[in-house]
Amino acid sequence: MSISEIISTDPSTDAVVWRGAATTTEELDAMLARARAGFADWSARPLEARHAIARKFAELAKARREEIATLLSQETGKPYWETLTEADTVAGKVEVSIRAQAERAGEREGEAAGARARLAHRPHGVLAVIGPFNFPMHLPNGHIAPALLAGNAVVFKPSEKTPASGLYLAGLWREAGVPDDVLQVVIGGPETARALVAHEAIDGVLFTGGVNAGRAIHVALADQPQKIVALELGGNNPLVVWDVADAESAAHVIVQSAYVSAGQRCSCARRLILPDGAVGGRIIEALTGVIDKILVGAPFDEPAPFMGPVIDLASARSLLSAQAQLGGVRIRELKQIHANRPFLTPGLVDVTGLAVPDRENFGPLLQVIRVPDWASAMAAANATRFGLTAGLLSDDEALYRRFWNEARAGIVNWNRPTTGAAATAPFGGPGLSGNHRPSAYYAADYCAYPVASLEADKAQFRIATGLAA
Repeated sequence: MSISEIISTDPSTDAVVWRGAATTTEELDAMLARARAGFADWSARPLEARHAIARKFAELAKARREEIATLLSQETGKPYWETLTEADTVAGKVEVSIRAQAERAGEREGEAAGARARLAHRPHGVLAVIGPFNFPMHLPNGHIAPALLAGNAVVFKPSEKTPASGLYLAGLWREAGVPDDVLQVVIGGPETARALVAHEAIDGVLFTGGVNAGRAIHVALADQPQKIVALELGGNNPLVVWDVADAESAAHVIVQSAYVSAGQRCSCARRLILPDGAVGGRIIEALTGVIDKILVGAPFDEPAPFMGPVIDLASARSLLSAQAQLGGVRIRELKQIHANRPFLTPGLVDVTGLAVPDRENFGPLLQVIRVPDWASAMAAANATRFGLTAGLLSDDEALYRRFWNEARAGIVNWNRPTTGAAATAPFGGPGLSGNHRPSAYYAADYCAYPVASLEADKAQFRIATGLAA
């Protein structure tokens, strides 16, 4: 682990938000040993005791909503109105996780073979949680909350771009009553993440982030089937617009789908599929009208911006390079507003007829694909190795039913942004978007393993057949 110091900066100002030493190999060994020891006590506590601590965490998160949002805005550059919503989801995750655990990983009894058939769930042990920068509290908390409720110990590595948010999140849990050894934070970059994933002392890895890192985790643990691995990765998500009367509303949904969080959501629309001719042209006209009104600015600007900067200059340069590689017609060009800050304007590029890379461009860059008919629209929508989200904007319900049946995605929305998802639903998709272990409401599934038992109060049993008299 060669990086000795981690520094996070405010993308809007370049001011240092946090700096500190990276976790060394020796420290990581010691932390995992403590986690194993802490797991024994934590998993033995009654479920109700863990619920009480989780609810205390939610109370603390609600009470410090503005403080949480301020830190998130400083470290990610996201508008303050948006980070307030992330603070709310951090608190709200607790009750959703308790309900999900009861429904999907609870206990039940029946009768089978003359005995009591009992199903219950046990924690895995020590789980590594590796979080992303775009929702540095909400997304890792989507693993941490159900993992702790199930009785696991957690070693959490936040993104090296947002360590302060990760440390704050863990501090809230500890203040609520989670023992220090049961939730620990590892600080470092990719090498630290690799060391954590490869460590013999962990029982699994829960990861939300990009597909390249997810594939690396998958490869690293390919010969260790005893470890649980849950990967929630990205998408090259299609949004199809077909038979819509209200072009203005369609334009607003498209903008919300493609550019919210400066396009830094795995559920953002990356490809807009429209009919040829005047019908599609009407949508483009309405869309550019809304794009031209988008305010790009710092988190606490007044009036409030719709989107802030991307996370850093390296990401901005990568997106500018991706736009250059697309070719096509730049209906609205992705531009860097300030030379030394990662503020970008929303990009809209028509790539109809071009062979463009099937990859996730993690920022405010939307591709337009024009098609002659519905069959071509569906073919374009499914022309991706990913499968996270897909959306249809249409006034025709029958067409939506066809879309739902034919779209290969784990989240399929109708007349709503692709970025919309219910907390009470699973979140994930096929293809390169994950490993078939959806998170959110279904996170309870991978945070515990089922134990099936046949039980009787007394050892009263005789073999009925095949024994000599």
